[in-house]
Amino acid sequence: MHTVTVIVPAHNEEEGLPATLESLARQTVLPERVLVVDDASTDRTGEVAASHGVTVLRPPHNLGSKAKAQNFALPHCTTDLVLAVDADTVLAPDYIETVLPAFDDPGVTVAAGAVRTRHTRTIWERGRSTEYLFGFHWHRPIQALANSPMVCSGCCSAFRRDDLVAFGGFPERTIVEDMDYTWSQQIAGRQARYVSGAEALAADPEDLRYLRKQVWRWMAGFCQNVRLHFGQLVVHKPLLAVWVLLAVLEILTAPLWWATPFLVAATTDQPPAAAVAWWAGAELLLTLPPLIYAAHRRKLPLSGVLLNLPCVYATKAVNLVYAWKALVVELMLVPLHLARGLTVYEKGRADTRPSGPAVATAG
Repeated sequence: MHTVTVIVPAHNEEEGLPATLESLARQTVLPERVLVVDDASTDRTGEVAASHGVTVLRPPHNLGSKAKAQNFALPHCTTDLVLAVDADTVLAPDYIETVLPAFDDPGVTVAAGAVRTRHTRTIWERGRSTEYLFGFHWHRPIQALANSPMVCSGCCSAFRRDDLVAFGGFPERTIVEDMDYTWSQQIAGRQARYVSGAEALAADPEDLRYLRKQVWRWMAGFCQNVRLHFGQLVVHKPLLAVWVLLAVLEILTAPLWWATPFLVAATTDQPPAAAVAWWAGAELLLTLPPLIYAAHRRKLPLSGVLLNLPCVYATKAVNLVYAWKALVVELMLVPLHLARGLTVYEKGRADTRPSGPAVATAG
């Protein structure tokens, strides 16, 4: 029987932390221990954690990243599995129970479930909810069938502790430790597993300012991992290299796709309205089937899923801007020693501190 220790890195998370800890206390298979890393919080994070009866660890100073906070807690883990949960993520009651069987296969070193948004109040949260439903019910299942998942989400991933310790802990060399570890372990011949039946609800950025911070971190981290791992992926995990290459090609060709109706209208006799209608029809044909399936799979009202669909184009625009920025900075300027790349880990949601880097717990 597998045993689990949960690590919750937290910096100024007094507002979201209670729901996270309550979801852990409601698990059908309880963790043996919950460790909250109160990483130099200036609010009541430590007190809130202590009031829930969990173990609170306090580094002597702000560590500066989620991976470093998790590594601070890792020596306190004695169970065979470690579950990393963000301090603003709520796990379904059966999350641990559903993920555990993945580790019955000794080749599996990391596993995670599907992520959904906790809130759909703003255009940005609604757009992100559509992205998650599409990604976790289209891209991720295909990658899982090929035994080559792109990433086990850092907000809710379970790790085999011995493998994690042997690797040196959560990787700190890139800005996105979850993708770095997922790729590194697959290159080493270990398996990453997507467990579709396990569900986690993450609190995503509610406004544009914090969405931009999160997306820049994600895109920069993706390109950092491409720079670090792509050659080894081609040799040791070619299918994963294919997914990575397709992701890069999607970034490169997205502006052309978005400009297609205008180009068609400008270069042919087709009326602009007809060109836009053709483009919108093609978009819906590509997008709707996975969303309809996702609504059915997660027992969500289809009307609500469809109502959020237009919002995804706002988040896609932000994604595209920072994806191109990441390609230029991380894959061109950094190798030429003309830029340092992204090294400061900032939260993807509002922080109560006035300024400065912080351990991020949102995605």
